[in-house]
Amino acid sequence: MLLITFMSLYPLQEVPKFSSNDKSLHLIAYFFLALPLGLRKPNKWILFIAILIIFGGIIEIIQPYVNRYGEWLDFFSNGLGVFFGFFTGLTLNKSLLTN
Repeated sequence: MLLITFMSLYPLQEVPKFSSNDKSLHLIAYFFLALPLGLRKPNKWILFIAILIIFGGIIEIIQPYVNRYGEWLDFFSNGLGVFFGFFTGLTLNKSLLTN
């Protein structure tokens, strides 16, 4: 979470050009952020998923103030990464428990 915060909010000298893989990087980062949550599946997992999605939204709101773009599509990619990471973790957990 700290690495994502740093990489997302580190002030830049100039606004970056759009990258073709920007959305996939968001998805991958939040996938790995949520994967351990799915592996562990705490009792209040829905709350944790909501916190991670809100975290991604707050990052997008703050970004314009540090010379970056805050975008709805980035927020969507973050949320998608959270869901994919969590449910991949659940699947891995179930397959590890059955073996």
